[in-house]
Amino acid sequence: MSVPVPQAPPGQPKKAATAAWIGSALEYYDFFIYGSAAALIFPEVFFDESDPATATLLSLATFGVAYAARPVGALFLGHFGDRLGRKKIMVFTLILMGVSTFLIGCLPTRDQVGTLAPVLLVLCRVLQGISAAGEQASANSMTLEHAPPHRRGFFTSFTLSGTQGGQLLATLVFIPIAALPDEQLLSWGWRVPFWMSIAVAVVGYVIRRKLEETPAFEQQAAAEGVVKLPLAVLMRDHWADVLRVVAGALVASVSTIFTVWALSYATSDSVGMSRSSMLWVGALANLVALAAIPLWATLSDRIGRRPVFLIGAAGSAVTMFLYLWAISTGSYPLTLLLGVVAFGVVYSAANGVWPSFYGEMFSTRVRLSGMAIGTQIGFAVAGFAVTFAAQIAGPDGDDWSAVALFTAALCVPPVVAALSARETAKVPTELLGEREPRKAAQPVKVTA
Repeated sequence: MSVPVPQAPPGQPKKAATAAWIGSALEYYDFFIYGSAAALIFPEVFFDESDPATATLLSLATFGVAYAARPVGALFLGHFGDRLGRKKIMVFTLILMGVSTFLIGCLPTRDQVGTLAPVLLVLCRVLQGISAAGEQASANSMTLEHAPPHRRGFFTSFTLSGTQGGQLLATLVFIPIAALPDEQLLSWGWRVPFWMSIAVAVVGYVIRRKLEETPAFEQQAAAEGVVKLPLAVLMRDHWADVLRVVAGALVASVSTIFTVWALSYATSDSVGMSRSSMLWVGALANLVALAAIPLWATLSDRIGRRPVFLIGAAGSAVTMFLYLWAISTGSYPLTLLLGVVAFGVVYSAANGVWPSFYGEMFSTRVRLSGMAIGTQIGFAVAGFAVTFAAQIAGPDGDDWSAVALFTAALCVPPVVAALSARETAKVPTELLGEREPRKAAQPVKVTA
């Protein structure tokens, strides 16, 4: 018989959600300024300017390198997160991201050190990927295990709204930077957003060091002890759910195509939109997402995770096609409108609910490992979706319809994963991850 999880101390669920929001915002500020720089700056700074198309392709490939490093980071950080606790991993990942991003701002350019420059860039990007692998899984586990059972969707959504907040901040920082004259932009201007990330390590440590470990993890550790090899238990008891999370995580391709490839395409010679105007599309879409994510998550607490996730995954296949078409027309008002709808509203349905949807598939003893490994394998594909899109778009980089169809195809596995998953919104916290759901233990009434 399962023992009900003790309620978190008063105010602790809000503290956990706040720590997840701020930490994710700061960490993903670092992560997304790289995406903007990879699309707009790095082809000229770190790669051969004599072949712009190849330079852009290689620059976008370095964006995907972090996603390739994520599964490795997930194995390592997932293991220790389920053995040592969620809090330690949350602090470690934040510091690692802050340091590695600051170092990118200090790197020499290709003109200064030749091919060593892109090598050092890739090394720093790998460290970013390892950090990101543990950040969301640990923050999601922390908020889910602190949350009231009937509001797990709402509280876990703070991790992803924090991610959108970080992306919004990164975009807003890059708008004035991108407006600099090319000489200043390519010499010192692009470095400033990366240098600012040193604050991540300091602020993140102050915020997260006082956060308490979750009652679910402490109860698990006290009653049964921590799992020595979480990966072995995960593959034995939850392999099907790991595959579902891998498939579901492919929906992140919508984010990477929107954030990186569409930005590069819109500012290319074939379309000719300005860098600043397109950065404002991303900024406004992320601003709308900040409001949409908790609303979608709250809806999932009422009607379930599956229908909300399906709206986001299936809807994104359609709206991203419309968004890329809008860019191809050269109409900025249409591009702005459809960008906000596609990314700010529709994609937010899947983005806001997946932290609870995926986390509820696993038991406490392997939750962090399951979420980290499953999501990061899927995210690795999503990261390189940008590189594939650059190839699919043809030699001139303007075949937007092929990229739209490619993005839609990547939305199919998430739909299948959601349709095959069990609905868990109403399952008690102590029964999450049970292969055959049982009733939660009821308190015994003692009568006089």
